[in-house]
Amino acid sequence: MKLKNFVEELQWRGMIHDVMPETEAHLMEKMRSAYVGFDPTADSLHIGNLVPIMLLSFYQRCGHKPVALVGGATGMIGDPSMKNSERNLLDEATLKKNQEGVRNQLSQFLDFSENLENPATLVNNYDWMKEFSFLDFIRNVGKHITVNYMMAKDSVKTRLSGESAEGLSFTEFTYQLIQGYDFVHLYRNLDCTLQMGGSDQWGNITTGTELIRRMDAGKGYALTCPLITKSDGSKFGKSEGGNIWLDADRTSPYKFYQYWLNSADEDAEKYIKIFTFLDKETIEGLIAEHQEAPHMRLLQKRLAEEVTTTVHSAEEYEKAVKASEILFGNSTSEDLKTLDEKTFLDVFDGVPQAEISKEEVNNGIDIIAALAEKTGFLKSNSEARRALKENSISVNKEKVTEDFKVSENDLINGQFVLLQRGKKNYFIIKAV
Repeated sequence: MKLKNFVEELQWRGMIHDVMPETEAHLMEKMRSAYVGFDPTADSLHIGNLVPIMLLSFYQRCGHKPVALVGGATGMIGDPSMKNSERNLLDEATLKKNQEGVRNQLSQFLDFSENLENPATLVNNYDWMKEFSFLDFIRNVGKHITVNYMMAKDSVKTRLSGESAEGLSFTEFTYQLIQGYDFVHLYRNLDCTLQMGGSDQWGNITTGTELIRRMDAGKGYALTCPLITKSDGSKFGKSEGGNIWLDADRTSPYKFYQYWLNSADEDAEKYIKIFTFLDKETIEGLIAEHQEAPHMRLLQKRLAEEVTTTVHSAEEYEKAVKASEILFGNSTSEDLKTLDEKTFLDVFDGVPQAEISKEEVNNGIDIIAALAEKTGFLKSNSEARRALKENSISVNKEKVTEDFKVSENDLINGQFVLLQRGKKNYFIIKAV
């Protein structure tokens, strides 16, 4: 397999923060193994993890072997980098479940097929740390790194300074030694010579290269990417409802798609280079096209399409587009009925609701009562009549007249009816 220049690929994509000297030449000599660590604190990754995933994916596409390390051992301790306080420690069963979830998601970006020249590998540092006694660890690993060296790391300095009331536990202080030893273990067993991660990991990664030098007289390399920021100063990967997860049960494909679609122009230019596999020429063409007609939001649409398709599937992307059109386009009651409950509630998030018993709906509710006294959507029966005469009332996107009755046939997913006045005024009846 012909090697492509990985460092060059990352440079034009804006994905390099720090890189150790000679890394580029080292990677152009022959196929190499590199690893990225993932924290198994949940059974799903979120879009904050997408940058390191993309690092590994581009690495494999450039002809090298990617190693994804799930931190079963380090997850039991917690990395002090960028944290103000110690995290809760997870038990073994939870970590195992989380590891499975993470593996499934990584397989959408990495090829684990054994018949490849450069298959991806998944490892768990718990497998080699669980047999390591405390005494063996401090004798064989700890003696190689001085406390002065460890204290000089930013992640440690921040927690020891006055900025953090809690200080730093010994458990967390040892984190960089354990992560450093992971690099030694992978260097010895998988001939892994490069560790990658976010820029907040530089200290932990260079502890690993230092251990390789002192324990094995070897040479390890380090590369980090910038932490993603948003142009408006808000945190990347978060919405009002919290993290944007890769798991469809935690964040629906519709909400996931909307997150990318709503990117600011400046952010979309940056994200399309980092989070898609489109080549330089295609991306430059899209950026130029977008700049000519920003109101068309071509960049955001393509970004949302690429990322949603990779993480969920082309089918889920199509559904997300259709769901978006329900709110803003000329859709029908048939389109509404294709939405599952989660997507329906996501599409109409924030729309007021009223509950009516299923029995009453099954018996049929007069449209005027449904608009006014039963729900309070409209203030009075006379306002409801007037709106109906003006032909501005729809039930499930279909115009209705005064003699209409809301019945069980109108229920979406057996429980919702969408009332609408005019173009943008919505109300939901929930049959309970």
